[in-house]
Amino acid sequence: MKPAHGPDEASKPDHPHLVETTLGSQEILKGHFLQVMRDSVKLPDGSLATREYVVHSGAVMVVALLDDGRLVLERQFRYPMQAVMLEFPAGKFDPGETSLACAQRELREETGYSAREWAKAGVLHPVISYSTEFIDIWFARGLTPGQRKLDDGEFLDVFTATPAELLAWCANGQVTDAKTLTGMLWLQNVLSGVWTLDWQPAAL
Repeated sequence: MKPAHGPDEASKPDHPHLVETTLGSQEILKGHFLQVMRDSVKLPDGSLATREYVVHSGAVMVVALLDDGRLVLERQFRYPMQAVMLEFPAGKFDPGETSLACAQRELREETGYSAREWAKAGVLHPVISYSTEFIDIWFARGLTPGQRKLDDGEFLDVFTATPAELLAWCANGQVTDAKTLTGMLWLQNVLSGVWTLDWQPAAL
């Protein structure tokens, strides 16, 4: 099963001698929003193997920039880690939702902020060894505060920090969340001018 978003190289691989061929697929678990599969595959040398992986509908992450340069961040308890994690705002797609609509909704619901301009930076695959999950990376600026609307059972703190503070937390291990580390990489390169973004009005 292929992810809904992300690079299309899998359909036309540049390195066919590395590709594994699916022979059969079995659903092991179907949860509320995750599905666990076990596939039988033929390896490049002709031998057989099994692959177990999680099917995920995909998500977005928002690097939200205040006018003074500070970042909008969150603290949230992540049950699998049994720890409060420091993260950029993020959330999964609703059925039929576009990437930008999801980013705008998640930023507004989790933090209360809406943004005047948006730029899609790229996509990341946080756990390529056992999940189809992808996360679209969005930047937002021209922020206007508003009322949060958290999901039932969702609890998180919203706070702000400078890019220098976030970088220090990444360096000393306070931030270990893969998407937030990737967001910091993008932010560093954007702020330094090495990477550029194509900003667009929120209405587009």
